[in-house]
Amino acid sequence: MLSRRALNRALLSRQLLLDRADLPDEADRRRAGVIQAIEHLVGLQAQAPFPPYYGLWSRLGGFRPEDLSALLTDRSVVRIALLRGTIHLVSARDCLPLRRLVQPVLDRGLRGSFGKQLSGVDPTAVAAAGRELVESEPMTFSQLGAALAGHWPDHPPAALAQAVRAQVPLVQVPPRAVWGRAGQPLHTSAEHWLGQAAQPGSAELAHPERQSLAGLVTRYLGAFGPATARDVTAWSGLTGLRAVMDQLRPSLVTFRDEEGAELFDLPLAPRPGEETPAPVRLAAEFDNLLLSHADRSRVVHPGHLKRFYTINGIFPGSVLVDGFVAGMWRLARAKSAATVTVELFGPTRERDQVVREAERMLEFCAAGASHNIRFGPIA
Repeated sequence: MLSRRALNRALLSRQLLLDRADLPDEADRRRAGVIQAIEHLVGLQAQAPFPPYYGLWSRLGGFRPEDLSALLTDRSVVRIALLRGTIHLVSARDCLPLRRLVQPVLDRGLRGSFGKQLSGVDPTAVAAAGRELVESEPMTFSQLGAALAGHWPDHPPAALAQAVRAQVPLVQVPPRAVWGRAGQPLHTSAEHWLGQAAQPGSAELAHPERQSLAGLVTRYLGAFGPATARDVTAWSGLTGLRAVMDQLRPSLVTFRDEEGAELFDLPLAPRPGEETPAPVRLAAEFDNLLLSHADRSRVVHPGHLKRFYTINGIFPGSVLVDGFVAGMWRLARAKSAATVTVELFGPTRERDQVVREAERMLEFCAAGASHNIRFGPIA
């Protein structure tokens, strides 16, 4: 049996949140280290442009904003709809293999949200027309829908654009999500954007685990385990994964949680003792740390989790104290000032450590501005 604290420490260790992994100074090795972290985490949720920067900062010692900006602009990493149908930041190597595996999630989402509005439309024709348009010139969904409406005038433009999003792997192109720059979410196909990097070849042959559901489950356990089949479904949006877990059973180890649920894990994955110290961390907005299990009590109390689902749909950053979510944080930027507001859920002896971590964050994201840290409601 693994206690809740033991599951917490295992999760934090695999999420690089017990000890930050130091990045080397040498440029190529530094670049490789950032990509390795992104691939280990099987991507970072990125429906807002900049949370991945904070997600990597919380995990990698010495990480700088330009480390990720450079990877976005040279097409080593991309932002694309994947797990749970949401935008994730992934490596170029992972982009299309992951997209193929989670395609049923995109298909199901399209049917549920736009199926009636697309009745009578040939989906293959819409996808082909949409691909041709975005490969000719990157487009917003509004622009894409308007262009498609000329061919399908009896159907809502927004639904037509979403039909393309579901069927064609669309990446958002820079300057969107490049640090210090602003840009509309313009889309083109992953194949067009990545070119040769998107073609099956030696890299995929060398990494067959990127191509199968069994490989996807194994990678999930490496980043989020030990876990139940329901946890993998909550993370990916895919169904029917219990059969995959049973297929993998001979190569895995199993445990039980405090409620008796069966947990699967990789035999050699780290499982630190439950008394292992866990430093204060500020996890990013929309961080998969909080979104990737059906039972999230290993990191956040169910009563506290409700506070994160705000009316405006923004999932705030979380404050980890002794490994568990003890509050929320939000950053406000002005021209010459930056303020981190921390809302703690109760008194804590680690308040000074929270302040020091917030100061480190401000040095990371607003080195030239005046810094302010305040405690109170983040709304």
